[in-house]
Amino acid sequence: MVEPRYPADQAAEVYRPLIEYLSKSTGFRFKLVAPRNYHFHWRDIRNNKPVDFAFEEAHLVDYRISRHGFIPLARTAERSTYTLLADAAYAENGLDGLVGYRVISMPSPSLGSALLARMYRNPLTQPDIRSEAASWRDGVEIVFSGEAEGAMVPSFIADQYPNLVAIQRSEEFAGPAVTAAPSVDPAVRDAVKAALLALHEDESLYEVLVEIGASRFEEATAADYKGAERMLEGFFGYQPAGG
Repeated sequence: MVEPRYPADQAAEVYRPLIEYLSKSTGFRFKLVAPRNYHFHWRDIRNNKPVDFAFEEAHLVDYRISRHGFIPLARTAERSTYTLLADAAYAENGLDGLVGYRVISMPSPSLGSALLARMYRNPLTQPDIRSEAASWRDGVEIVFSGEAEGAMVPSFIADQYPNLVAIQRSEEFAGPAVTAAPSVDPAVRDAVKAALLALHEDESLYEVLVEIGASRFEEATAADYKGAERMLEGFFGYQPAGG
């Protein structure tokens, strides 16, 4: 299962080389599960919908580890940050310059939407936040089309658009990680982990890494993600541990 960072048909194209690589490297057969949107994805996570592996951002990784016993295998070497971009005409006054204007983000509980909400804690002084992007890169295109004044995107995407102004960059989190369900056979789990750690050696998978803003995978631990779950506070259906 992957986060719905793309429409389902696009996700199938983006992740097909990775699925084929894992199958070839491990000898096991893999099937991509691409949720329709973040609403369904979050519901499936809370309900612990049966999946063998998941590839997600830090807050969802921590939730799966702490609530459902998932085991972290490998994470992107690059840490995750998000950047609020704006058209230059609205950037002069920083965060205040976008109050009341249209800002595009992926829906909650994506990490970008959670971080955007933390930038604007006062409900009386917020942008008109719209969850209309079909992908993170789509948010930038919406700004270019004139249908919005700003967009919240992963920083590796923001860095590719110097003609837009970076208003604010978020705090950092450990990069997206692949986790395994506790039901997965340890031998299968170890084979997948070894394949991910060696993925960067396969030049045919360069585009897969580019799409997720990574140069390679590195070993992940639960400690890398401890506390990231707090970014889910305030989202529908979230209950603090023990609550």
